[in-house]
Amino acid sequence: MSLADKVLAINNDLPIRTDEPVHSGKVRSVYWLTDADSRRLIAENNYDVAPDAPLAIMVISDRISAFECIWHGEGGMNGVPGKGAALNAISNHWFKLFREQGLADSHILDVPHPLVWIVQKARPVMIEAICRQYITGSMWRSYVKGERDFCGIQIAEGLERDQKLPELLITPSTKGILTGIPGVPEVDDVNVSRTDIETNYEAFQFNSPADIDTYERLLGEGFDVISNELAKLDQIFVDTKFEFGYVTDSAGNEKLIYMDEVGTPDSSRIWDGPSYRDGKVVENSKEGFRQLLLNHFPDADILLDKNRMPERQALAADNALPEAVMMAVSDTYVSLAEKITGQPLVISDNPKAEILEILKEQYGLID
Repeated sequence: MSLADKVLAINNDLPIRTDEPVHSGKVRSVYWLTDADSRRLIAENNYDVAPDAPLAIMVISDRISAFECIWHGEGGMNGVPGKGAALNAISNHWFKLFREQGLADSHILDVPHPLVWIVQKARPVMIEAICRQYITGSMWRSYVKGERDFCGIQIAEGLERDQKLPELLITPSTKGILTGIPGVPEVDDVNVSRTDIETNYEAFQFNSPADIDTYERLLGEGFDVISNELAKLDQIFVDTKFEFGYVTDSAGNEKLIYMDEVGTPDSSRIWDGPSYRDGKVVENSKEGFRQLLLNHFPDADILLDKNRMPERQALAADNALPEAVMMAVSDTYVSLAEKITGQPLVISDNPKAEILEILKEQYGLID
């Protein structure tokens, strides 16, 4: 069996019963179940959700995106072996710790397969919250240009690249295009201040101003849980993205939960501790793949300049990356997942066939 066979590259063509179009993102595809199947699964599995809650099957692929493009490797390797399973395993681990430590639940109800989640529909808070413990990446680039105000927070002078910040910095941005908010441009992913959120909490889909405090607490506590656990592995949690939403439990209580994925190499920067102490940054996240791409192509500006997007898309489509590159990324993801969970990561030989069998035989979702 070739490496390419172990990769789940296409995840939006499964014959799962649904009345809705399949929503396919850069990495995950979402299949909204029929009302009858949602109600049946809730009853059969005693999920702690409202009896009429819409459920979905979320299937993660092994595709890798960077600079808003999907990349592929030689030999028909249209993804990174083990990447999807690693991301799911890491998220599952952190979500479990959050629950055990009394922070908040997640949207995940069940894990039928290493590449599959059964999730409940949440009403999303329209914020992507970035937590930063070190000054690096885009924040550093802005700082060098003289910017000192980040989302309404004033940053000190004299900071150096990759330095630890005096305290955890929360820099929220809009999730999608929001309209009618004074001072907030109507474009996706624009930075906002806490004052913007407080003044327009309903536009960001918070139920109340008090929930903004809850969201900030869950950000800080969630970051600390992951940071403390990674420190035990001598890894540094540099920055990450959190997303939140509202769901209703079986008792009719509406609650704020964690959504999407948390603390993964796709949504976070993670640095090797010993290397950092020696004055060198070694990335154990997708940032390493981004750096590799910047070094791989002669004209790195194509990857950095959004005005050159057609050239960038052609670059991704026309260049199969060396197998060694794809396997180096695989090793980063798989080894990190195994360190975090303390368990060997199971990589399927034929992931699509396994998923179809489980969803048909155990969940009755395929005719």
